[in-house]
Amino acid sequence: MIASVSSGTVTGIDAVVVDVEADISNGLPAFYMVGLAEASVRESKERVKSAIQNSGYTFPMERVVVNLAPADLKKEGTGLDLPVALSLLSASGLVPDKALKSSLVIGELSLDGQVKPVRGALSLVIAAREAGFKEVVVPAKNADEAAMVTDLKVYPVAQLSQVVEFFTGHTPIHPHSPPLSPSTTASTDTASGDFSEVRGQAHAKRAMEIAAAGHHHLLFTGPPGSGKSMLAKRLPTILPPPSFEESLEITRIYSVTGRFREGLTAFRPYRSPHHTISDAGLVGGGSNPVPGEISLAHHGVLFLDELPEFKRNVLEVLRQPLEEGRVTIARAGVKSTFPCRFMMVAAMNPCPCGMHSDPTGSCVCSPAQVRNYRSRISGPLLDRMDIQVEVPRVAVADLVDRPAGESSEAVRERVSVARQIQENRFKDSPVFSNAAMTGTLMDRHCALDGPVRSLLEKAAERLGLSARACHAVLKVARTIADLEQTGAITSHHLAEAIQYRSFDRTPGAG
Repeated sequence: MIASVSSGTVTGIDAVVVDVEADISNGLPAFYMVGLAEASVRESKERVKSAIQNSGYTFPMERVVVNLAPADLKKEGTGLDLPVALSLLSASGLVPDKALKSSLVIGELSLDGQVKPVRGALSLVIAAREAGFKEVVVPAKNADEAAMVTDLKVYPVAQLSQVVEFFTGHTPIHPHSPPLSPSTTASTDTASGDFSEVRGQAHAKRAMEIAAAGHHHLLFTGPPGSGKSMLAKRLPTILPPPSFEESLEITRIYSVTGRFREGLTAFRPYRSPHHTISDAGLVGGGSNPVPGEISLAHHGVLFLDELPEFKRNVLEVLRQPLEEGRVTIARAGVKSTFPCRFMMVAAMNPCPCGMHSDPTGSCVCSPAQVRNYRSRISGPLLDRMDIQVEVPRVAVADLVDRPAGESSEAVRERVSVARQIQENRFKDSPVFSNAAMTGTLMDRHCALDGPVRSLLEKAAERLGLSARACHAVLKVARTIADLEQTGAITSHHLAEAIQYRSFDRTPGAG
């Protein structure tokens, strides 16, 4: 007898519906699984056999063939355990095949028949809705995650026997419907602290506000202990909270990587990988590609401390994702695209000893050492850092006597207003921020009158700005004007934007 159960497998952060077909026929006892199953899926044969027997059912002692369709798609993960077990029990006549037709089933099985949670449940349930299913059966621990998808009934299960009783009509299961309120659980994936805790550094804080308002990438340069890391950790606190759609995208990525927290996250992610990270760890990779740090920072902040200490090949792979907001990983027979629309904040010392810009003049590095140190960062990558700011050492008087500054909430209000202006400006285009403007949009929204145009030309000639750097200056000037809620870019907007090209103004920075 042949039976079929619908399930799914995750590829990248997306999911594909998989039909699990079981055929039990006369012959010597054997269990064959076909359909391009990876090792974790092939091993399910032993888990399924033990789970069925330990749940009080009889495993068929005949020739068993399980096919995973489509057969040309690689299947990985443990979420196919439960549908394989159900297809065998249905082919044995224990579960009505008709009862399984309208449901998509996912779940890992333990040897005693418990249904364990799986990665990527949110993506799998989204795929089920897109395929027209009306109900899904998921592990109980994945129920909150699955119930974020509307227009579907989510049935949480904890035991194989419970699933069998449900599909045979003996024991009902109530659909799970948790509140969709965002999670307020703090974690290492989110930043902490408040803007008011930063004493001094008015120039750097102003640059952070502009960067947050226009989604500009930001580079801090300064001696050790000047507060670069402290500033970066507080950048997410001045960003507007993610929208429902953004929260869903963030949750989906964290679900696939096994980092799901209860409910939709109310925080923008903050990721700070160590400088020893590989290029695959940063942008994603593996034989079956998984998201990297830049995707885990999607709709949030990626902080790269000690930027010159990162391997050159690691930094260079960032160039395309910074431009496009997505990264495509291609492997033999597998191609996955991950979203990575993040704000990049980087920090570095001005020289190997870190004291080159210190007013005490205690730097021991030669000019050649300074040039070699800074040359570890390529010009094209620097050009993509719209805002480059020097962060000097904080005076003791500022640390002790100066009162607390503005709170994150106060700054966030101004940032939100500027972002709303941009949302209205770009509502009919795929662009979402000033930093993402293309040439046509820049011609329309960054037009300069005569005196302002002359200022830009003089600055470009004196500083040797590239075309991309000139565009960055215009985009930052547009954001400064938005923070002031003015329509035209004026000379003082442009002059302030030019100030944020510290590497272009520093001799020997190349």
